Amino acid sequence: MSTLLRAAPAPRTTALAPGRSRGRTLRSSAATALIWLAFAIALVPLVWIMWTVLSRGLPSMLHLTWWNKDQSGVGPAGFDHQVRGARHAIVGTLLMAALTSLIAVPIAILTAIYLVEYGRGRIARIVSFMVDILSGVPSIVAALFIYAVWVTTFKLTLVPACASLALVLLMIPVVTRSAEEMLRLVPNELREAAYALGVPKWKTILRVVLPSCMSGIVTGGLLGFARVAGETAPLLLVASYTQFLNQNMFSGSMAALPTLINTNVQFMSSDPISADRVWGAACTLIVLVLAINLAGRLLGHLTRVKS
Repeated sequence: MSTLLRAAPAPRTTALAPGRSRGRTLRSSAATALIWLAFAIALVPLVWIMWTVLSRGLPSMLHLTWWNKDQSGVGPAGFDHQVRGARHAIVGTLLMAALTSLIAVPIAILTAIYLVEYGRGRIARIVSFMVDILSGVPSIVAALFIYAVWVTTFKLTLVPACASLALVLLMIPVVTRSAEEMLRLVPNELREAAYALGVPKWKTILRVVLPSCMSGIVTGGLLGFARVAGETAPLLLVASYTQFLNQNMFSGSMAALPTLINTNVQFMSSDPISADRVWGAACTLIVLVLAINLAGRLLGHLTRVKS
């Protein structure tokens, strides 16, 4: 009997396995090649844009006056070849983004905590729906809403803080969804263990849940900061440009890197210094966003829960 079992022919399906394996291998190789080809095609314009902006903007950034001078000496046509400064725009961009983050981040985190930890029923669905609506609102619509409320309804004068209020509407959904995903990644076992020890729910959230996902929340907040730092449409509508340095968010006009670009782009064809300012401002904006993203990664690494 054992001899017959050893001499039994192999199943017929094993003879077809190599053919099917070769077909899968060919299809897998073809799919992999197509994916890499699509990646290369998508990478070409990105590298092209980065190379163009950096090659034309770095010379302006390397001037010391770019960082410590504003454009208070520029004439009406903008043809002063001694003034290359962008300090007023850099400071204005950072101040507007900082005020936006100061308002939007606490609201977004509290909204995410409500949706994950407390949200049940119709109210939670309405809140989640409104967050989705805000995430799809165009930036110019947010600026028009702030203009209508601030100027048309309350008859107030536009100040730089109005731009931050418009940017808040754009930052809240980004940070809310990021914080919500991080809160959902916290294992329920941690919450149940705290509840079993008699810890109240609010203290469990404060002392157990938030520290467990703080790295992701910090990273999401900084990514939202980087996003609003490059917004242009709200600044063009509710924040008037000035050549002087203004550090008061509630008075006067304030420059930003996007409005600096918009102001000087009309002189690019006739004035090489204006072209240098445009490329320098674009390069500075890219470097700032890159630095903020790297800082977010670093802070996320430093604030994560150690095993």
